[in-house]
Amino acid sequence: MADPVVAQKSPYAMDVAVGERYAWCTCGRSGKQPLSDGTHKEFGFSPLPHVPEEDGKVFFCGCKMTQNPPFCDGTHKNL
Repeated sequence: MADPVVAQKSPYAMDVAVGERYAWCTCGRSGKQPLSDGTHKEFGFSPLPHVPEEDGKVFFCGCKMTQNPPFCDGTHKNL
């Protein structure tokens, strides 16, 4: 399995809807960042599902190195 690619060194702020399923890109290669577009299949990754329990804004990790996936934990500040 390849290492994830840093898609961007900041989080992706995204409005989410309760009950909707979001597939967070874990490989960093998706053209639909921060969400998966299927590119991961070539590199041995799988997207991480996220189903919010409430409407609102979330901050998905852009560097793919978070210790709290799929959310940004500030790790990008050390890259």
